[in-house]
Amino acid sequence: MKFFCNQTFYLINYFFIIISLLLISYFSKRFEELLYQQIGKYALVQAKEIAIIPNLISAVEQRDTKGINQFVSRLYANSDASFIVIGDAKGNHLFHTGNIQLYSPMMGGDNDAVLRGESIISIRKGTLGVSLRGKTPIINKNGQVVGIVSVGYLQHDIHLIYSEEFTPIIIIFICLTISVFAFSWFFSRRIKSQMLGLEPKEICRLAIQQEAILESIFEGVIAIDINYRITAINYAARSILGIKQSASMLTGVDLSSIIQTTNFLGTDSKTTDCKDEICQFNNIAVIASRTRIIINNQLQGWVISFRDKNDINSLNLQLSQVKHFADNLRVMRHESLNWMAMLAGLLHMKEYDKAITILEAKSLGSQRILDFVSSRFQNHAICGLLLGKYSRANELGLQLELDPACQLKEIPATLTEVMLISIIGNLLDNAFDAIMNLKEPQLISEHNRIELYISDETNELVIEVADQGVGIDPTIRDHLFERGITSKASDDHGIGLYLVSSYVQQAGGLITISDGDEGGAIFSIFIPK
Repeated sequence: MKFFCNQTFYLINYFFIIISLLLISYFSKRFEELLYQQIGKYALVQAKEIAIIPNLISAVEQRDTKGINQFVSRLYANSDASFIVIGDAKGNHLFHTGNIQLYSPMMGGDNDAVLRGESIISIRKGTLGVSLRGKTPIINKNGQVVGIVSVGYLQHDIHLIYSEEFTPIIIIFICLTISVFAFSWFFSRRIKSQMLGLEPKEICRLAIQQEAILESIFEGVIAIDINYRITAINYAARSILGIKQSASMLTGVDLSSIIQTTNFLGTDSKTTDCKDEICQFNNIAVIASRTRIIINNQLQGWVISFRDKNDINSLNLQLSQVKHFADNLRVMRHESLNWMAMLAGLLHMKEYDKAITILEAKSLGSQRILDFVSSRFQNHAICGLLLGKYSRANELGLQLELDPACQLKEIPATLTEVMLISIIGNLLDNAFDAIMNLKEPQLISEHNRIELYISDETNELVIEVADQGVGIDPTIRDHLFERGITSKASDDHGIGLYLVSSYVQQAGGLITISDGDEGGAIFSIFIPK
């Protein structure tokens, strides 16, 4: 940043100095030209005024050098001219304020035009040096040229006048230069402060990185300034809020024009941040956080990040399914430990026959389902899920029956292990709930069978779950797979079947619902391999 500040400082000063030198050069030349013009005209006016004095005309005609000397000396004493010269009709000196020899030729070679009756302004080198002079003829009553009057200003004297008049301009330029130096110094330091000590290339790189980071975040992110105008917004935010305009079109737009919200940016927003607050953005339930942007202890704006509350619920549901899976395995472990403890007690009491009878009865059912699942399903996670659900069904007093034709050698490439666990787990959980929602306990005991069929024998994976529960409410049947649609009273439901449908569609599959022969519902899923 030091390099950029110094570069800015030098560039400003170099630019100012170059421009100033050009201007001074131009005005200096122009001022000198005007000064010579004005002094030349002034010298000629004096010469003409002297040339028309009758006494001088008479003295020149009579070649009265003494009279000319006395008369012109008085005029010269009251003039600022460098010299006054009087010549005769032949261009010889009759008088010179520099005490030049009388009757000597006037120098400069510019007398011919004057002797013809013309008045001129010329710059010539004379007896005293280079001078600017105004010359005019002395004409008698008969109209004859009888002499010459020359009033001049030496170049040295003109330069003194020029210096006196132009010195203030030089002083002003020096003062301006010092001022510009000071201004450029503070300006470069101000830039450094505003740019947070970063080089322009670094700022450019950070801007590109910021845009890439914003677009890679799954959360909606909106940055606003102190006046609540949008300075940045990512794709996720526009997608959640249903905004079609691009980020560039929304830059500078007031936040209230795209988000109708509750008091999320209230008076406390200037002093405190908030995290994971549930609120409404455009009638969409979101979980939002607000963070202040503070630079040099001054509030510059806020960053608002948010996610659709339904997405959070979906993730929570998936996590809860994993938790249920772990809980089911824990139940099986505890049950096994209890049986092992009981068997250990019987063996300790030497009740060998009774222990063998109980062990055979218990292991027959458990070993049968364990052998079946482990032999038909090659994925350990799916095996664990099915064993856990089997134990859960037994705990609820239900019968989970796996079709003898079940098999799963490989999960389709379009599905992940987690997605398949979620599909099977949700369908089984819904089947359990459908039976448990029967109003009378007797009905539950009579209709407690759930049938599960999973097979990838053909060119597609088929999953079918049939229950004998309450069935599907006709009022929600056509919208059963939409987010939030449920027949349960709790707000936590309405996402399971939505997830199932989403995963099936993502895998390019098909899901159907039909009524069971003995009541309840049959969910059938077909996913291409």
